Amino acid sequence: MKIAKQARRDAKGLFRDCIRDGLLDENRVREVVRRVLEAKPRGYIAILSHFHRLVKLDVERRTARVESATPLESRLQTKVQADLTKLYGRGLEISFKENAALLGGLRIKVGSDVYDGSIQAKLAALRESF
Repeated sequence: MKIAKQARRDAKGLFRDCIRDGLLDENRVREVVRRVLEAKPRGYIAILSHFHRLVKLDVERRTARVESATPLESRLQTKVQADLTKLYGRGLEISFKENAALLGGLRIKVGSDVYDGSIQAKLAALRESF
């Protein structure tokens, strides 16, 4: 049990070392993994496992998926990008997808946050209210 706690602490420290200017530096992540694999400290598998989890969570937190029923105009895409950047900060990777099942409106997912303003969601809420 003690090894697992220490591995989490070590992984958090390594993760903090990979943050530059508030963003995760991919080159630092590669370097950290390489050094841990070369040194093979006690519990290095657990350290890398926790480190991988932290990196994965950060990448998800910095990834936004915007879905709409029809292609968005470039003006609207720019507005959505600006609003998301203002809300979540710089370094956000935004992708725009079409999903005809939405019928209309937008669904935005950033990490574990979901903003669903689609007609499909409103119809589902209406159906459940009856």
